Amino acid sequence: MRTGILARNAAVSAAALLVLTACGGGGDDGGTAAEGEGGGGGEQQVNVYGTDGNMGNALGESFTQPGALAGMSGTTPLTELSSDFRERLDATYPGLQDYNYAGETYDAIVITALAAQLAGTNDANVFKEYVNGVTFGGEKCTDFASCSEIIANGGNPDYDGISGPLAFTEAGEPSLASFGILTFGEDNTIDESLTDYVLAGDEANAATDEGPAPAPQPATGEQLVIGTLLPLTGNLAFLGPPEVAGARLAVQEINAAGGVLGQDVRLVEGDSGDASTDTATQTVDRLLQEGVNAIIGAASSGVSLTVIDRITGAGVLQFSPANTSDEFTTYNDNGLYFRSAPPDTLQARALSDLIINDGNNTVGIMALNDPYGVGLMENTRENLIAAGLSEDSIQTLTYDPTAANFDAEIQQMVDFNPNAIVVIGFEESARIIEGLNAQGIGPAR
Repeated sequence: MRTGILARNAAVSAAALLVLTACGGGGDDGGTAAEGEGGGGGEQQVNVYGTDGNMGNALGESFTQPGALAGMSGTTPLTELSSDFRERLDATYPGLQDYNYAGETYDAIVITALAAQLAGTNDANVFKEYVNGVTFGGEKCTDFASCSEIIANGGNPDYDGISGPLAFTEAGEPSLASFGILTFGEDNTIDESLTDYVLAGDEANAATDEGPAPAPQPATGEQLVIGTLLPLTGNLAFLGPPEVAGARLAVQEINAAGGVLGQDVRLVEGDSGDASTDTATQTVDRLLQEGVNAIIGAASSGVSLTVIDRITGAGVLQFSPANTSDEFTTYNDNGLYFRSAPPDTLQARALSDLIINDGNNTVGIMALNDPYGVGLMENTRENLIAAGLSEDSIQTLTYDPTAANFDAEIQQMVDFNPNAIVVIGFEESARIIEGLNAQGIGPAR
């Protein structure tokens, strides 16, 4: 298991995905897919995989049967978090069950704060030009205090954050990312002793323009106000607590180090809900009325697509810690949209390598019908084919997450009878997995 420091050092040689140890998908033989492809559902051991939308302890709360998720593995953007960082998060937000995207949220706020200090203003239309350059090029630093000192001395910081080396591309997203390979244990919670880490991407793809020359320092100005648009309710609510914790901790530590532009950063919290509600729009309107300069969120790609024009059109910076849809890479955002989470083009590489390394040769992919689900499904399929699987050995389908049941989709998987099934979804994944278990092709043993 790699430490965070080694993860950063490994970046220089990460032109391709570096697989440290691939966890099994739950087979009795440690993860290798069983032989044989025909013969009806349930006759072979099926490896079940998840992704960042469902690979968390919250999924296990929907199951009372021991072993219902045992061996199910999957990917999520994740760096091996230090015990110190976890303890700081716990002190800020007691009772955390998971830490998914806490580091990415923390980093989004630190990068925003450093960009504003470099620009000498809280005007997002000005400090947006400094965001990418904060993540590469200059003098290495790993927290706001040390980066701020570099700025005060007339230098340019290269922030290597909690979530990794970052090194943003011109599109304002990581060129290299760490992914956790997580596995559920017999108690239906993530077995941290089985967690491994892989890198996907290449830091050489980072942008080269570090932005304009910094404003004369120490720069002072109007207060930097940051709003959050994070899932306190809805189908991604399990991600809310770690993301809120990351946001609160970042602002707390920035202010303890002297703040930005000579003042404390002000945090205004808000709920994003999910794509089935109008919560995000209402929250964004409230945050804009309160004069925020940047909004951290949303977590859901689908939700962000409903509000990105509203935010960037108002001249406010949007910085998501969890959007992974590749639609944002080329989105017309006036240069005001950034993300610390990697695009699904990178997660798909990590996921497909996990599936291939487990020995699977037929794969069924079930994805919720939204930009996140469809994008990750299509990218994973392309990577599986590039790895040598034939097109007819992969079956994909999308589903409506609000459907009354998923019987038809589950039957398609029974009929296809693959070695592996990938479920790309949110909280509704529990009902799908229950159905797979009932048909003898789920993770339950």
